[in-house]
Amino acid sequence: MSIISTDISKAIELLNNEELVAIPTETVYGLAGNIYSEKAIKLIFNTKKRPSFNPLIVHIASKDRLSDIVTHIPEKAKLLADAFWPGPITLVLPKQKSIPNIITSNKSTVAVRVPNHPKTLELLKQLDFPLAAPSANPFSNISPTKPEHVENYFRNDIKLVLDGGPCTSGIESTIIGFENDEPIIYRLGSIPIEEIETIVGKIKVKNKKEVSPDAPGMLERHYAPKTATVLTDNVIETLKQNKNKRIGLITFCTQTENIQVTSEFVLSVNCDMNEAASKLYDALHYMDNKNLDIIIAEQFPNHGLGKSINDRLLRATKR
Repeated sequence: MSIISTDISKAIELLNNEELVAIPTETVYGLAGNIYSEKAIKLIFNTKKRPSFNPLIVHIASKDRLSDIVTHIPEKAKLLADAFWPGPITLVLPKQKSIPNIITSNKSTVAVRVPNHPKTLELLKQLDFPLAAPSANPFSNISPTKPEHVENYFRNDIKLVLDGGPCTSGIESTIIGFENDEPIIYRLGSIPIEEIETIVGKIKVKNKKEVSPDAPGMLERHYAPKTATVLTDNVIETLKQNKNKRIGLITFCTQTENIQVTSEFVLSVNCDMNEAASKLYDALHYMDNKNLDIIIAEQFPNHGLGKSINDRLLRATKR
């Protein structure tokens, strides 16, 4: 029996009982629990097999609730919240004492955002608590962008995936921390750097940290298929290097129709970066189920969303 459902009342009941529910967002599906329930938060870490040093993102219903979660909001954080919430930007700010240390991996800061998905916003407005919701996948595996992805991972571990259809953005939120009230990107994501810089000016990127990461998504290996994966800026040459293998090929917008390729997935025939991002994880899930020897992914133009897509693909290749 499927655990996928559109029943918000069932989701509310489970969350009020300190259980977990997978929820849709515009980026990826999240594995959600009550931030004030130690039982629920421990369940998130245990279900995902996520290390306790990797903090979680808190999801709130509106920017009006931000002061319930954090003690200080720099001016540039306010500008970003005004510009992009609801939406795929996460802000890392000094936390209120009421936020449990287990959420923040004992840090003094907490990651928080307002997701841009009608079903999850409706859910958050009906709950008396915010939700912690990391991606609904086992730690370091491919993120889920369809309810079926979550069900395949956790059909025996959770009771409900709240069905919100395919995720429209398809890669995780951009995470921004603040040092001396100046913004720094901790994780590249669905909002390109160029858009952020139109709001707050030039911004630094510090998006890799293996020990005690400042935010989720900073570990070197992440978002990874079980199948060996390589990222290349020369598809034809990489195909030659892997002859006599079962190859899955993911390209931006060009069909190669190479006889060496067992399975091919073109992310956007119109060369639309947003469409490509929305399909990226679905393509990786598709390839990972094809019994291939290797997945070859074409490197994207390194600007706009292309930087974020390349970041995800590069982390997927690490072993």
